Amino acid sequence: MDAVSILAEQKIRQAIDNGELDNLRGKGKPLNLEDLSRLPEDLRSGYIIMKNAGMIPEEMQLKKELVTLQNLIDCCHHPEEKKALRKKLTEKQLRFDMLMEKRKTSNSAAFDMYKHKIYDRFNGK
Repeated sequence: MDAVSILAEQKIRQAIDNGELDNLRGKGKPLNLEDLSRLPEDLRSGYIIMKNAGMIPEEMQLKKELVTLQNLIDCCHHPEEKKALRKKLTEKQLRFDMLMEKRKTSNSAAFDMYKHKIYDRFNGK
């Protein structure tokens, strides 16, 4: 444990002993932790900041819209309105597919560029 961690731990223990943390909102309730364990550590804080600001990546927004449109289509009884909703659904699906294809292509290009470095690192070179 480094010096900053030790100092922080001491300050927390002192605050607990002084009762400064007794009246915190949510005391005694389970924490709602975000499971970002699958994300690289350097991206986690960015995702948390985006989420707290109410922003989500475009592909996630499109996915939500796709589900909403499909639900509307399932509940719709007017043929003209259903046709318009299907058109919107198709447009959103195409945009989503294009984003995913672009992401796949850019990820593989980046991987190709650094592949030898990754392999060297795994092989201990």
